[in-house]
Amino acid sequence: QVQLVESGGGVVQAGGSLRLSCAASGSIFSINAMGWYRQAPGKQRELVAAITSGGSTNYADSVKGRFTISRDNTKKTVYLQMNSLKPEDTAVYYCNADRTLTPSGTKNYWGQGTQVTVSS
Repeated sequence: QVQLVESGGGVVQAGGSLRLSCAASGSIFSINAMGWYRQAPGKQRELVAAITSGGSTNYADSVKGRFTISRDNTKKTVYLQMNSLKPEDTAVYYCNADRTLTPSGTKNYWGQGTQVTVSS
């Protein structure tokens, strides 16, 4: 059973910073890409940033230059450093492990979500 455990959410003032972490555990052979998505009330879940096992990154236009995604493959952990936070960044942030290979096959996994609230 694969689990993604997120940490690091909270409340911060506009202009502040937060760092999210997501650790994958279980019988995992490999994870293709890990990423962060977010969902604000009344809105669809959207990609924030993703990183492949080789280190290639992809960011939403709204966070480019402010957020940085990184990954420690040996720890099966992905991080999201969020700087210059804005009220519009307020959302539940979800960790994703794409095409995760386990003894049971390949599957996509999600974390439980962590709340990020940016006050103005």
